[in-house]
Amino acid sequence: MFRRRGRTSAEDINAEEGTSLNDGGVTPNDVKVLGPIDSGVMPNDGVTRLDLGSLLVPGAEGMEIRLEVDQASEAVVAVTVIDGSSAMQIMPFAAPRIDGIWDEVRGEMHVGLSAAGTVEEVVGSFGVELRSTVSVTTPDGSVVEQPVRFLGIDGPRWFVRAVISGEAGGHEVAPGLEAVLRSTVVVRGAEPMAPGDPLPLSFPEEVPAGVVEGTSADPEPPSRTSLPLPERGPEITEIR
Repeated sequence: MFRRRGRTSAEDINAEEGTSLNDGGVTPNDVKVLGPIDSGVMPNDGVTRLDLGSLLVPGAEGMEIRLEVDQASEAVVAVTVIDGSSAMQIMPFAAPRIDGIWDEVRGEMHVGLSAAGTVEEVVGSFGVELRSTVSVTTPDGSVVEQPVRFLGIDGPRWFVRAVISGEAGGHEVAPGLEAVLRSTVVVRGAEPMAPGDPLPLSFPEEVPAGVVEGTSADPEPPSRTSLPLPERGPEITEIR
């Protein structure tokens, strides 16, 4: 169970993106967050989104949407969006009605990442994020260090964690992947859940026009191997 901490709304403050908190003069809430979108205020924007239960993820030209599946339970546990040599894993969780949990989650992650290597808190496109490096084993057996960005967004009774890795993990911004995250809709539901519990994800009942289904046998370039993930299941591939 995550502890609850009060925080100032970020909507009234703007800050320069990519500024390290260690530089001084920037607080964790000095940025305006513009997404993901709560289903209660879902816009009529004409965007085609894949219905994955608690997440409605927009398709984007040239990107793939992959469902990460737990091998034991066969449940969908995360969504990964692939953009060339970059990837973004999205996971939704329950959160308190008022206070967010990113401050607490980020602190716990900072401790864990620091034990394995370097980690830095930076104000980015979605507020305070963590930037670190992880050791990745490529298909040829070699081990390389890969930059990773950990983003957290607090919403009304939900929290979304996004992990950007690959080429975009070493950049201050990832326009394509960030645009997908901003346009993603979170469906919290009315069920009571403890803060930190994962929101249920599901396989889509249908694939919208313009999005075609791929296969788990599709080749995956070394640069896409980023973080330890559950066994990959069916993939949904955006090609148009």
